[in-house]
Amino acid sequence: MDMILNTIQKRWNEENTEDFSSLSAIFLNCTLKKSPEISNTEGLMRMSQTIMEANGISTQMIRLVDHQIAHGVQPDMTKHGWEVDEWPSIQEKIMAADILVLGTPIWLGDKSSVAAQAIERLYANSAILNNQGQYAYYGKVGGCVVTGNEDGIKHCAMNILYSLQHLGYSIPPQADAGWIGEAGPGPSYLNKEEGGLQNDFTTRNTTFMTWNLMHLAQLLQTGFPSHGNQRSDWDKSDHNAPNPEYR
Repeated sequence: MDMILNTIQKRWNEENTEDFSSLSAIFLNCTLKKSPEISNTEGLMRMSQTIMEANGISTQMIRLVDHQIAHGVQPDMTKHGWEVDEWPSIQEKIMAADILVLGTPIWLGDKSSVAAQAIERLYANSAILNNQGQYAYYGKVGGCVVTGNEDGIKHCAMNILYSLQHLGYSIPPQADAGWIGEAGPGPSYLNKEEGGLQNDFTTRNTTFMTWNLMHLAQLLQTGFPSHGNQRSDWDKSDHNAPNPEYR
């Protein structure tokens, strides 16, 4: 699926003087459609991915529904009764990436069940610490893309971005983008006649989100400052005084 950028998107790529080549990004497509069925969510995510790659960032797109991912909130669910769990190998790729973009369609006004599962599995690894004693998602940057034929972009984005920041991801300004067609069975994003490919609002927001993700990821390459947020230091310190009584 080729994504053709517009004039200003190409110009911003050409005029960029920042070196993003040391960064990497992973895109998790939480569509309910297995490959090779066309995913409109992937179509919009490709725009962000194309901009990143044009600026030297290595990227990977994973369609989660194509993998056998167990339900649960433990890092490896094969240790908790599941015969197969492909999430640990996906988690390794997530931990190796500087940027995470989670994409979801809207169903019943909310993110997909696959997106909910992805956030649960990300949460399962949130207690892991980095080499500074912080939670391991510190210093990583997150954003989201939402598509559908009904209202709910902002609702889904609020939920997803809150979840990511709670786990330790840093969220830049305007870190969400989306497309919703006409309510009901209306045009989808990749519909060439009346879908989102020609929509200036969606294209602009996706572009801004992508550049903001790249800028913040570059700022955090040396790591998130570690004073006052080290779980390892907290756990080994003497802090057994009771909480003050409420007055």
